Amino acid sequence: MKLVALKAPVDRKPRADDFALIEAAPPSCPEGGVLVRVARLSLDPYVGSRLRGRHMGEAPPAPMKDAVPGAVVGEVAESRCDGLTPGDWVHSMDGGWCDIAALPGAACRKLDPALAPLDAHLGALGMPGLTGWAGITRLAEVGNGDVVLVDAAAGPVGGVAGQIAKLNGAARVVGVAGGVEKCALVTERYGFDACVDYKKEGWRDALAEALPDGLTVFFENVSADMAMVALSHARPYARGVLCGLVDAYHTDQQSLHPLNAGVIIARRARLMGLVVYDYYPQWDDYMRTAAEWVREGALVVAEDAVDGLENAPALFERLMDGRNIGKCLVRVSPLTA
Repeated sequence: MKLVALKAPVDRKPRADDFALIEAAPPSCPEGGVLVRVARLSLDPYVGSRLRGRHMGEAPPAPMKDAVPGAVVGEVAESRCDGLTPGDWVHSMDGGWCDIAALPGAACRKLDPALAPLDAHLGALGMPGLTGWAGITRLAEVGNGDVVLVDAAAGPVGGVAGQIAKLNGAARVVGVAGGVEKCALVTERYGFDACVDYKKEGWRDALAEALPDGLTVFFENVSADMAMVALSHARPYARGVLCGLVDAYHTDQQSLHPLNAGVIIARRARLMGLVVYDYYPQWDDYMRTAAEWVREGALVVAEDAVDGLENAPALFERLMDGRNIGKCLVRVSPLTA
């Protein structure tokens, strides 16, 4: 089998040359588990933090031994698990950067290829989609008349969050993203009402113009500093979902600036932390609704994809630098379903 592993421990933002493609003996099918031929591999921002041992207490992979962690979609090749047979398609958050994965049966979700495109289970129907849905519907409870601001709006989490806000009746959804191409994706494909390019001079004034009457909900993915920007536009009793701190993933700080309690009090704002793991038991509930949206084209996620495991490190470096456009995934092998 082939897998991608770290060459050595990393204590900074990972670069493509930190990884090595290696050959390893194929694993045996575990008791109660399955062997999966990996077809698609998801690359996600949290993995950069996990490689440093800083993500939710999860240990980093062993250099030159363990596959880098990652969500996968694949076909069952061998099974010692009730309920899964060879030829079944599964999604697992416990896969990795490899072409064959030995997985516990409990770590696999069986997929119906007729329900939605299999690639969607790493984006709109995958962990990014579940995250956006949980924040918008379960925490912020977005409904008719809400004005929603979404940071990192061109990413798969932010993109889904904004689309679901619109589907749930939000009156206006505004995104923040970096660069003309990303802003075009947010408005033209994701259907946001406006998107502000934070890389442009005067972007704070542009944001004020995009939110002339303020906001009732914000979905924050970047930093505490950006959360304070959102709070400066908040109406009284606004709700804020704190989903991620991408700016702090590769520093020794948990955030770049503290939240200003005085502003939160003055706005009577309600801030809620989001950890998607809490919503894994509701994944099937999300799927029942979102799969129809995907089939109808009402919920989309642009893909930034490459072919072959050997190209995963370069795409991951692009993701770490924020240069990707859309959901990063690797086509490890063909879809045969």
